[in-house]
Amino acid sequence: MVTSPTAAPVLAGHRSPDIATGDDDDAPPVAPLGQSPSRSLTVLIVVPTLQAGAADAGALELVRILAAAGHKAIVVSAGGDLANEATAAGGDCITLDMASRNPIVMLRNALTLARLVRARHCDLLHAHGRAPAWSGYVAARLTGVPFLTTWYKGFREQNALKRMYNGVMARGDRVIAVSDQLADLINDRYGTPWSRIAVVPLSIDVARFDPATVTRERIAAVRRGWGVADTDRVILVVGRMLRRKGHHLVVEAASRLKAMGLKDFAFVFAAEGQGTRYAAELWDQVLASGANDIIRMAGPIDDLPAAYAAAAVAVSAAVQPEGLQRALLEAQAMGRPVIVSDLGAGPEVVLAPPAVANDRITGMRFATGNAAALAATLIRLFSISEAERQAIGARGRAWVVDHFSADATAALMLRLYADIAASRKGGVEAYDLGPQRR
Repeated sequence: MVTSPTAAPVLAGHRSPDIATGDDDDAPPVAPLGQSPSRSLTVLIVVPTLQAGAADAGALELVRILAAAGHKAIVVSAGGDLANEATAAGGDCITLDMASRNPIVMLRNALTLARLVRARHCDLLHAHGRAPAWSGYVAARLTGVPFLTTWYKGFREQNALKRMYNGVMARGDRVIAVSDQLADLINDRYGTPWSRIAVVPLSIDVARFDPATVTRERIAAVRRGWGVADTDRVILVVGRMLRRKGHHLVVEAASRLKAMGLKDFAFVFAAEGQGTRYAAELWDQVLASGANDIIRMAGPIDDLPAAYAAAAVAVSAAVQPEGLQRALLEAQAMGRPVIVSDLGAGPEVVLAPPAVANDRITGMRFATGNAAALAATLIRLFSISEAERQAIGARGRAWVVDHFSADATAALMLRLYADIAASRKGGVEAYDLGPQRR
């Protein structure tokens, strides 16, 4: 089941009446929407790094939500560029090798986290990522605090060992998914009951990602950095340089377009991970296909709003479930059409046929893993008029502004924290959760 694209996405409690609807007579009492606990919470957030990626950005977003509501956030990670931002936002950042998959290191981390929970009187332990989730799960069981996990993407399960490793993400007292697509995956794969699943989407800073605020000079500077001509239509490929993101399919699609004789376009891979083995394989593929004149390996971009503004379309060719990609929301907020694989985003993220009529679309879809279909979809987008493409972009911005606001996400997270903390305490005396239902 997926949320209908005709309405706002289900933000919390996807099929979870105790949080979302209040229709479950056996559910514990919860606060009115947006109401936070009457006393300050201390939340221990564990994440592999604070460098880049959805989990890293999600942890930073949680720090901002908690600090703005008067709560305390402690973030334990291996560190990274976002650590300073987390500290500035009011978080207490502690460096620990949370990215390690070494069982001995993970156990040692669990014991350290348990000591931290007791010393700082933490109310909740919230894990973002599998390695820290294992350490967090053990620490939560040792200390008795509620354990939560957040899923930002689907995980491949090549064998039983991988399934066991991934499975810790479904062991939370509450399991948070950033999209309906991921909530369905969690329920289908692990049988996690809907009462333990909540859907809380990412939020976007729509003031920052506003095409009206980006100057021509900023756009020109980005295009110069990419080395593209003024007349080139830029196809911006979003997502880190990981095989599951499907960059190799984009290279093949680019080669097909060039072979068809199409001109005046350029693919820009603007992402982390340019120095990886996969990135090297990609460049070998580019050279072998003769597409090096139309593909740019740009690396991370400092001015993201200008990068989206400089593009004609943003593309995600993901080959496994991606949940809710922040980059796709950012691109739509900037008024840019998006093209996604069937696994790149659910219908609550990108409005596309056949889920909606052509006059309501914010992007287009193609069959996952099919480079020919991607090439054909790009041709179809560029075949319509400029006015039609602008209309698609305008609808995309309106969709993101209406359904992915920071205030709505913050209210849902605070309510979720209040609910689970109060239920674990065994009552409501420590929290102002509103009148109890009968």
